[in-house]
Amino acid sequence: MESCPECASPVSAKDRFCEACGRNLRVQRTPVGGPGAQWPPMCACGGEEFDAEGFCEACGRARPSARDRVEFVLPGVAGVSDRGRRRQRNEDSMAFGRVRGRGVAAVVCDGVASSERAEQASQLAVDTAVDVLLTGLQSGMDAELATADAVAAANEAVARLARPEAAEVAPSCTYVSAVVTGGSATVGWVGDSRAYLVAEAGAARLTVDDTWAAQLVAEGVLTEEEASTDRRAHVLSRWLGADSGIGGPQTVTFAVETPGLLVLCSDGLWNYVPEPEDLLAVLPRGVTPVEVARELVEVALKAGGHDNITVVVVQLRGGHGA
Repeated sequence: MESCPECASPVSAKDRFCEACGRNLRVQRTPVGGPGAQWPPMCACGGEEFDAEGFCEACGRARPSARDRVEFVLPGVAGVSDRGRRRQRNEDSMAFGRVRGRGVAAVVCDGVASSERAEQASQLAVDTAVDVLLTGLQSGMDAELATADAVAAANEAVARLARPEAAEVAPSCTYVSAVVTGGSATVGWVGDSRAYLVAEAGAARLTVDDTWAAQLVAEGVLTEEEASTDRRAHVLSRWLGADSGIGGPQTVTFAVETPGLLVLCSDGLWNYVPEPEDLLAVLPRGVTPVEVARELVEVALKAGGHDNITVVVVQLRGGHGA
């Protein structure tokens, strides 16, 4: 006998809703507001008690933000988000969920540091987008259309955060998502958060950055090496927010024919492992998605952790969805 994740009442695998609390049992997802909203972190020293002013009673350190380090696990999909070693706050966000018998949807957004309330923008974007994607999974909607709707809804939500008197710093973020259902997967993106496919045959990068550098490389003006070392390499050409002017996401859909992993990440990871072969070299084998995500975050932290780091890993079962 299973139990309801909301109220712990007994439920069966055939139940669509919990009779005790009314929760939809076919849909599981990260908490609205982010996993950290439910799981306050304990002190790094191991102490679990903080005084009324927010300081650890064991070592005296200030209580860390709930967003500094968050993890969440669902069957077949897991994510880890970390503030990194240099940033004052974590402006990355992640949201993901699964619809029983239909598939998995996941979203990673990276708040643009030069905009105000970047962490609020990214969290609102992932929550808004994943709701649209999960609704699409439930209804059997085409994954590329659902991705376009999710980006449009997230963009509108983030745009509403802008203050008219401060348009030049309107809250904004990047976006990457995945929908895995049946024997196929659809990835959509705006900005420079990335998706990688890791399978038995090797690894592949699925996204093309919406950046100044990538655009000039595509036009033949710069080489990959010249672009990667230019100080403007990370200047975005597309993003979500009031001043974005985007027409929709770029998307790619592919058949899931063999088992593997789909990795969504912010640039806090790929700055250190930019190429598919780099990612493949550090990817742990034979472990769960959350262990993969933890190890990849650790790789970025050990390499310097200059930015926020977010990794979501979706397990691909090869012809059987996620």
